[in-house]
Amino acid sequence: MNINDTLFIFLCTLLVWLMTPGLSLFYGGLVQSKNVLDTIMQSMAAIVVVTVAWIVLGFTLSFAPGTSWIGGLQYFFAQHVGFSTQSELSPHIPFALFMIFQLMFCTIAVSILSGSISEKMKFFPYLIFVFVWVIVVYSPVAHWVWGGGWIDRLGAIDYAGGTVVHISSGVSGLVLAMMIGAGRTFDKRPPHNLVISLIGAIMVWLGWYGFNAGSAYTFNAIAMTAFVNTVLGASAGALSWMAMEYLTKRTTSLVGMLSGVLAGLVTITPAAGYVHLISALILSGIGGIGCFFTINYIKVKLNYNDALDAFGLHGIGGIIGALLTGVFQSHQINSKIADGLLLGGNWYAVVVQFIAVAVTLLFSGIMTFLIAKIIGRFSELGTTEDEEEVGLDYIQHGERAYFYGELNKLNHRL
Repeated sequence: MNINDTLFIFLCTLLVWLMTPGLSLFYGGLVQSKNVLDTIMQSMAAIVVVTVAWIVLGFTLSFAPGTSWIGGLQYFFAQHVGFSTQSELSPHIPFALFMIFQLMFCTIAVSILSGSISEKMKFFPYLIFVFVWVIVVYSPVAHWVWGGGWIDRLGAIDYAGGTVVHISSGVSGLVLAMMIGAGRTFDKRPPHNLVISLIGAIMVWLGWYGFNAGSAYTFNAIAMTAFVNTVLGASAGALSWMAMEYLTKRTTSLVGMLSGVLAGLVTITPAAGYVHLISALILSGIGGIGCFFTINYIKVKLNYNDALDAFGLHGIGGIIGALLTGVFQSHQINSKIADGLLLGGNWYAVVVQFIAVAVTLLFSGIMTFLIAKIIGRFSELGTTEDEEEVGLDYIQHGERAYFYGELNKLNHRL
């Protein structure tokens, strides 16, 4: 065990943990004030539910030796997961730390997914969905890509979660949202508190450095490359988004800038430890533009129901990033991979990335549909008219984030 690497991954784990409360605040500020606590709870409850699901089955199905499609039960209930290293998965750090670091990735995936169904889904059916989704959607995909499964053997690469985290959660969120409100015209209300969203986005942005740098699992040149590429990716995504916003609307917004930051971060994630710095700028800039047009034009044209654009940012950003990884990947940056299409004329790198993306899209979408259908037979998924009118905070949780009425009465007495 290397003490420096252990401390490094321990810090990165804490940073990635910070992303979930950060995303809960980012989402919370974008919804109506009467639904802010429910929106925050959907993200924060992910920490609790995902932790249990991950320890019981998720981790072993993802990373235990098994078939090309799913891991075995060697680590069921965290058996054989201790403080010693594991030669294949965590040669430098305690195996238990590796398990918890990977838990944070699963947690943020669920938090991302919740953005698609904010203000629209009942809380307890959502918790049941999350538990099942971790086991039957996230864990198989994680095994395919990172656990020695068929995608890994095919030669497709995903440095820190373009397919495993962002595509799976973005597509699943979109399918779930469309099932709850498919074909229904909904009124897009303005965000109730952009300062809260700004604070949350800053926390997510900060946590993302641990997300990408820590995926090297050792403090080396690849980790530093991933860190620098993440810094560049966030700025490139924000800059390209703001440029498109100004060109099309003659204005730039805080929500737009923050959305661009997230688009850039998502897009660079699958490539962070595999590409040159200039490639990171180009790749993330393309990601910002792609996500901007998806949310502002394609979503409007198709009128699909994606409440806080989890699919538009994470699904589309993950797709663009995963595909462009095959274009820009460099053997000089990471000796474990071959040069991609741009540097080595390697079409195979792009083809296997496309296969990984396509299968993840189809699998996540189909399995999400089946899970929601089964849960829907026992419990209504969508909110009622009363819940939409009064607010989910009060009806679902018995709380309110703000007490405007009480303050008005107090002012009237004074």
